Amino acid sequence: ENENHCDFVKLREMLIRVNMEDLREQTHTRHYELYRRCKLEEMGFKDTDPDSKPFSLQETYEAKRNEFMGELQKKEEEMRQMFVQRVKEKESELKEAEKELHEKFDRLKKLHQDEKKKLEEKKKTLDDEVNTFKQKKTAAELLQNQAQQAGGSTTLKRDKERKN
Repeated sequence: ENENHCDFVKLREMLIRVNMEDLREQTHTRHYELYRRCKLEEMGFKDTDPDSKPFSLQETYEAKRNEFMGELQKKEEEMRQMFVQRVKEKESELKEAEKELHEKFDRLKKLHQDEKKKLEEKKKTLDDEVNTFKQKKTAAELLQNQAQQAGGSTTLKRDKERKN
């Protein structure tokens, strides 16, 4: 690298200085643009239409955005319909369960009323038996009192006769 006997340093600087702008331009136009185009095509963006006519990436972006928004709205509508369907299914299940509960309540209410009638009939029968028993008891006590009075008067007559 001694400049006294070697021109390599000067040659290198000249090549780099003169060709640096060309190197930058080539790198940008060939490599970067090729890379950029490949990445955009992977994402679905193309700078030409099907007829190979060039058009704006802004138009492509708007078209892709509109397509995506359409798909998004379609999915949202499907989800909304699915939600409505599930809500209707749940409502029908709940109505069916409510109907079954009402039927069960009505059955239990009827059974309760039947049991209540049976118990009232048994109570009436027992009340009748108690009243009959009380009447018989009263009649028996009356007869017993009459018998005692009759027996007492007989005893009094005997006592009087003995005294006489």
